[in-house]
Amino acid sequence: MYVGPLSKTGDLVGLIADVTRHADTEIDWETYMIQVSKFLPPNYERDYSRLDGPTGPCVYPAIHLYIHSILYYITDHGKDIRLAQTVYAGLYLSTLALVLASYRRANAPPWLLVPLILSKRLHSIFLLRLFNDCWATFFFWLAVYAATRKWFSVTTLAWSVALGIKMTMLLPLPALGVILLQGAGIERTVIYGIMSCVMQIGAATPFMGRKEMPIYLKQAFDFGRQFLYKWTVNWRFVPEDTFLSRSFAYSLLAIHATLLLAFLHYKWVQPSSNGLWSLIKKHFNYMNMSPEERGEHSNRMTPQFVMDALLGSIVIGMVCARSIHYQFYAYLGWATPYLLWRSGSHPVIVLGVWALQEVAWLIYPSTMWSSATVVSLMALQVGCAWAAPSVNAAADPAKSLKKQH
Repeated sequence: MYVGPLSKTGDLVGLIADVTRHADTEIDWETYMIQVSKFLPPNYERDYSRLDGPTGPCVYPAIHLYIHSILYYITDHGKDIRLAQTVYAGLYLSTLALVLASYRRANAPPWLLVPLILSKRLHSIFLLRLFNDCWATFFFWLAVYAATRKWFSVTTLAWSVALGIKMTMLLPLPALGVILLQGAGIERTVIYGIMSCVMQIGAATPFMGRKEMPIYLKQAFDFGRQFLYKWTVNWRFVPEDTFLSRSFAYSLLAIHATLLLAFLHYKWVQPSSNGLWSLIKKHFNYMNMSPEERGEHSNRMTPQFVMDALLGSIVIGMVCARSIHYQFYAYLGWATPYLLWRSGSHPVIVLGVWALQEVAWLIYPSTMWSSATVVSLMALQVGCAWAAPSVNAAADPAKSLKKQH
C-alpha cells in the first residue's frame, strides 16, 4: 500500500489548496479504477478474482464498486485526478460537518474543534490517497448522527452502506446492535437486521451466480486475510515471526472478545438493564414491557451514550486488530478527541495525546517507536471509554441545550 508525501498545510484553507498542489501525486486511485473498468462495459466481469489491478484482486464489498463506477465515469475513466480530489474535498467537508454535528449533539466543548480540523493524516487520506475508507467513514458518521437523534432506520441504512464499502464497518456492530435493541426494541431490531441483509445481498446480486458467489464472499468478507508485516502501522514493535503466528492472531481475537463482553455487560446495556444476561431476558420479553418502561429505556439513550458505544466499539476493534494500515486513521482520527474528553481528561492532556497520536501516524514507514505509540494510545482510549461517566449520570445534552436557549 503506497502512502506518499503528506500535505504541507494543516488548516482548512490549505486543505483546498492541496487539491491543486498535489493533483498529480501518485495515489491508490489507479487500482480502484482498473478494477472498476473490468466490472463495467464492455468487460462485464463478474468473477471477483479477475477484478484485479496493480495491488491484486478487489477485496472490498460490492457498494465500493458502485461508488467508484460513478467516479470512473465523471473523472474521464479515472484520468482526471484533479476533479476526483475536488470530489473528495467535498466528501471530507461533508464528513467533518457530520462529525461536528454529532459532537454538538453530545454537548462537546468548542475547543475540540482544534483536533477535529487540523489532522494532516486525515487530509492525506481524503485528498491525496482517495481511499475508499473515506466513503465508509462518511456513512459511518451519518449513522452516528442519526443514532443520536434516534433515527434508527437511517442509522441502519447508513451503516449498511458503509459495510458494503469496507468490511471494517463490522467493528461497531456489537455496539450498534445493543443501541438498536434498547432504543427500538427487539421487533424493530430484527427488521433492521433484515433490512441490512437485504441491502448486502441486493448489492452483491451481480456476483451471486453459483460459481461467483463463493469467490465474492471470500474476497469481500475475508476474515482470514494475511497482511504483510512491512505495511503494519500498529505491531511493528513485535517480531515478524510472532506477528505472523496463529497464536498471536488468536490472542488478539480473545482480547477483542473479552473487551466487547466487558463493555456490553458493564457499560452498553445500562439504559435498560443491569447486565448482559438481564438485557437478553428483558428484551426477549419485550412484549410484556409497559409502554412507560419502553419509553424510559429510549429516553436514557442519550447522544453521549450512543457515541460512547459506537466510537468505543471502533477503537476496541482497532487496538485488537493484527494489522492496520494508514487509511484506518479515517476511523480513529475523529473518535480520539471525543473519547479522551468523555473520560474527564484536562484539555491539555486531550490535545497533547491527540498531537502525539498524530505524530505517530505521520511516520512512514512505521517504526518500533511509532507502532508502540499507536497501540499504547489506542489502548489508552479504550481505557477512556471505560472511564466515561455512566449514562445514569449523564443528562441528555440535546435537552440541556434547549433549556439554555
